[in-house]
Formats: sequence, structure tokens, C-alpha cells
Amino acid sequence: MRIKATIERIPGGMMIIPLLFGAIVNTLFPDIPKTFGSFTGALMTGALPILAVFYVCMGATIDFKATPYILKKGGTLLITKIGTAIVVGFIAGKFLGNGMIESGLFAGLSVLAIVAAMNDTNGGLYMALMGQFGKKEDVGAYSIMSLESGPFLTMVTLGVTGLAAFPWQTLVGAILPLIIGMILGNLDRDLREFLSKAVPVLVPFFAFALGAGLNLGNVWKAGLLGVLLGVAVVVITGLTLFTTDRLTGGNGVAGLAAATTAGNAAGVPAAVAAANAVYAPLVPSATALVASCVIVTAILAPIVTAWWAKSRGIKAS
Repeated sequence: MRIKATIERIPGGMMIIPLLFGAIVNTLFPDIPKTFGSFTGALMTGALPILAVFYVCMGATIDFKATPYILKKGGTLLITKIGTAIVVGFIAGKFLGNGMIESGLFAGLSVLAIVAAMNDTNGGLYMALMGQFGKKEDVGAYSIMSLESGPFLTMVTLGVTGLAAFPWQTLVGAILPLIIGMILGNLDRDLREFLSKAVPVLVPFFAFALGAGLNLGNVWKAGLLGVLLGVAVVVITGLTLFTTDRLTGGNGVAGLAAATTAGNAAGVPAAVAAANAVYAPLVPSATALVASCVIVTAILAPIVTAWWAKSRGIKAS
């Protein structure tokens, strides 16, 4: 059987198929990790450890000489993503204020949901896609983009300043494995070659673990609006990120790969409401919409990224 060849015929297949499989398993059998425990449970709940190993191995492939490129690429994508959310949030705020639409197709839509969905990039998905279709240095760009994580920038975008601290420990923890990998790879070329071989192997395992943390039922709960918002995240942020990526010398792949919603963004509405009670009534609907965006963008962004990479003659590594 030509399983690998069949999967690779699908754009971003090594990411999408395991991710979908994990999401389906978790949706239909959510208790599997507790039931079987041990290695099975660890695989279904172990996205972070797998990512940590992925970051070390990927970091080993990055040359220190590429640091200026990483700062340029990561800074460009970060500013563009946040800037897009600010502009869209500002426009939506003119119509919605601090409330939400109460009826009709767009019932439940709020500026809080829109900004939370657009502000934060799915870093694991971005790095996995860049590991397949981008430059090694493009992967390292997420060390700058990780500043998006958490509710702080969402609060800033909403105009709620000074209500959340940005823990430096979390930022350092997010980039430390990558830095360790870079140090090891630059100290020893043999170690760089050894660790680099694991990068493509880890992609489907990380994708499955990521999918096992998603529940397809969230898409159903959010309804068509959740799907539309997810598509809007890919289209709107994808266009701006793609454009700035191209304008700064990139081929657009990194921009499209960053047009996603991070899994932890689903917790942002509640965090914002904890800091400012005016948003409390919006939390249930905003959380469902953002959770839907996580799933929709995790499926759609790899397809779009892989399609563009293929059109540019870029082969998956």
C-alpha cells in the first residue's frame, strides 16, 4: 500500500490528515486518553512535548548568521497580524461597540470574538508548515511572533490598556528549545545533520496530538457563523500577511501559514472578561466562535499554504 504517497497528494497532507484523524477520534471518543492512559494517553495529550522536541531539532538547522532575517521576518508578520486585527476591530467597533449582535445569521458576533480570533497565530501549525514548505529561518521567525500569545495584545487592541502583564518567563520558555537547538547545531555540524532528520518525522505526530485537542463539535455549536469567521481569518489576515511577506522579500508562504487562530486564543475572551466585566456577557459566544476558528483555520490554512507552495514549485521537505 502506498499510504505515504497517497497522503502527500493532498496539499499539506502530512499535517492535515493526522490532525483531522486526531480531531475525529477526540470528538467521537473523548475519554480514550483516560481509558488507556500510558503511551496512548500521552500521545493524544502530548502536543507540547512533541513540539518542544520539534523546536530543538528545527533550531539545530538554523544558522546564527540568519538571525537578522529571523528578526525581520518575525517582526513583519507580528506587526501585520496585530495591525490587521486592530483595523478590523476598529471598523467592527463602530457598529458593535462593546456588545454583540443579538439575532440573525450573525447572532453572537462581537469585536471581542473577532479580535481574539485574528490576533494570535497557531505557532505549532506555522512552524510545522514552514518546516515543510519554508526556509529553515522562517521557522525561527515564530520566536518573535510568539509575542502575540495571551490576552495582553487583545486587550490593547480593544483599548483596555494596563490590565494584563506579559510574563517574560512564558516568552523565554516558548523560544528556549529553539535557541538550544540553534546553539547545538551551530557548535556541531554533525549534530545539526543528526537532529534535522527528525523534523519531517515529527510533523504527523505533532499534528495528531494537536488534532486530539480539538473537538469538531465546537464547529457545530458555533454554527455557520463560526465557519465564516474562520474563513475570514484566513482570507483577511492571509491577504495582509501574504502582501507584507512578499513586499519584504518573501515568497508569501510564511504569510499564508501565519493566517490562523491559535488554540490558546479560545481562552482569551474569558481572560479579557476577568479584567473588564463589560465583556462578561460576550464570553460564551466569543469562546465558541474562536474555538471554531481554531479548527477551521487549522484545516484551511495548510491547504492554502500547500497550494501556493506547489504553484511556486516549492516541494515539501
